[in-house]
Amino acid sequence: MLLKPKRLTTKHPASKMFLFPIETSFSCLLPRVHSRLHMSSHKSKAQIAAFSLAVALLLTAVQASAQAPEREQLLNGLRLVLLSKPGSQDVLLKLRIHSGAAFDLTGKSGQMTLLGDILFPDKATIEYFTEMNGRLDVVVNYDSLTITMDGKAEEFERMLDVLRNALVSTQLTPDVVTRIRDARLKIIRDTAISPSIVADRAVAARLFADFPYGRPVNGSAEDVLRVDRADLMLARDRFLNSNNATLTLVGGVTKSRALRALRQLLGPWRKSEQVVPSTFRQPIPPDAKTLVISGTGDTAELRLAVRGIARSDPDYYAASLLAKLVQHRWETLMPELIKRPTFARSESHFLPGMFLLGASVAPQSIPDAIATAKKTMESLATGQVTPTEMDRARNEVLTELNTLLSKPDALSDSWLDQDTYRLSDPQPSPGAVINSITPADVQRLAARLLNGPAATVVLGDPQQLKTALQAKVPFEVFGEIAPPVTARPTPPKAVTRPTPE
Repeated sequence: MLLKPKRLTTKHPASKMFLFPIETSFSCLLPRVHSRLHMSSHKSKAQIAAFSLAVALLLTAVQASAQAPEREQLLNGLRLVLLSKPGSQDVLLKLRIHSGAAFDLTGKSGQMTLLGDILFPDKATIEYFTEMNGRLDVVVNYDSLTITMDGKAEEFERMLDVLRNALVSTQLTPDVVTRIRDARLKIIRDTAISPSIVADRAVAARLFADFPYGRPVNGSAEDVLRVDRADLMLARDRFLNSNNATLTLVGGVTKSRALRALRQLLGPWRKSEQVVPSTFRQPIPPDAKTLVISGTGDTAELRLAVRGIARSDPDYYAASLLAKLVQHRWETLMPELIKRPTFARSESHFLPGMFLLGASVAPQSIPDAIATAKKTMESLATGQVTPTEMDRARNEVLTELNTLLSKPDALSDSWLDQDTYRLSDPQPSPGAVINSITPADVQRLAARLLNGPAATVVLGDPQQLKTALQAKVPFEVFGEIAPPVTARPTPPKAVTRPTPE
């Protein structure tokens, strides 16, 4: 007896037992979700924008995880992060020295910047990269010196040879040092420094005093002029070492080819006996009086700064949200600021940086701007953050983060930051961290930062500012010697003479 046959599948095409690539599935899902969001009348534009940013950041994180790099280390201690892209005609090299302008000698700011200029002193080297539609640049900040080489994959060995000459055979002859220093001095003197930059530097110096973060990265003309050949040789021997560096490679170069060239060309790079640690004496609390600095223009630049957090601090992204909340509340308390350049930002380095507020206002409005800024900081340190404020700040931070992640160097910079700032590996997704921050987290951070001693600087017409601040805000004028406080004379005590009997 024959049994009735049965289908193992339905009459419709059977589904494949595979998952679509996650990028494809998200791309198919996005139009459908967006159409539903637009059909829902109760969904606000802010919610739609937040959802779009979250999905974009998720796709970026998925793409980054799919491109997991390979880590190696040469015998001389040079750390390597390699990501091969078969078929790509380009290659991106980034070498980072994990010591920056924070190690400049006292009175010689700009020393590390000069060392970066001397690494590639010949114009022919720059032209070589320009001719193949690439780039060569050196960026120095407080924490690092980063060399970026962008060129063709077929020129990979030649690019490494140029890098080797800069690191192993640095041209520190007297003629080269003099020529490069004169060129840097010309740039400093010819560059027009805006009042906002002058105010930023002044408040940093007021907050940090002789701490390294109080000095400009590129140095001043007076300090750069003091840097001599011996100083640059000392900096090279202390910091330009293989075990104090990380190199990333992204592009159409296979791992075997990359390692062979790296061992041959950068293997002889000298290794130091000990890496200089980033330890400095902590700055003293800043003077509470407002510092008035002479400036030009019809407006006055106000800066108010407190000590911030380090890049490796768990509250790093929460500080970005706090900055947005401070700016919004400050503008709410003083509507005049909405129409003027106003900002609040968190500047983080290897060691705690600063949390900075700034605005450009009329001189007569400076006392109100200072008072509302302090009131804003107090309200966030002691009060609560509303959900509306939190959503607005989070959307703005996610937008800025998405812009940073879309840059070609974003992956390489994130890998280098892990070594520079000693971050955990793997790092959590920045978008996920920002979305997980609660109003209680922001309030806790505000109480931690905004209750500390603040440095206040105002740049503008001294006469107008003195008139506006008189009897309202304690202040001192830069360059003026305060009159000595004379003690009121104490009248002599009356001496009681004995009455004769």
